[in-house]
Amino acid sequence: MEAVKDASHLYEVERRARHAERNGFRINELQISPTQKVPWHYHSHVQDTFYVLEGTIRVFMREPKEDVVLKPGETYTLAPKRPHLVINAGTESATFLILQGIGEYDFVPMT
Repeated sequence: MEAVKDASHLYEVERRARHAERNGFRINELQISPTQKVPWHYHSHVQDTFYVLEGTIRVFMREPKEDVVLKPGETYTLAPKRPHLVINAGTESATFLILQGIGEYDFVPMT
């Protein structure tokens, strides 16, 4: 699949909110149920920084293969072009912020 500028139609979440957007930077909030996920993808130019507000998320990465579990108050940053998948690692909804920048945002879906 090709890169898209808005990936909201590619996967379902319980709630999405955009808290800030400036040229080359944005902050989004996602709430996902225990059965939802952000599918495999990468960003060509921006890094993702995850900050968990509630619940627990697990971020799986490729190149190199790695995974990390994040709880409230914890953060993790991914470099551009690093494929990743985000799941809810708990039994309740998980809410997290994604700080994305600096650069032009895109979402490149993967299988």
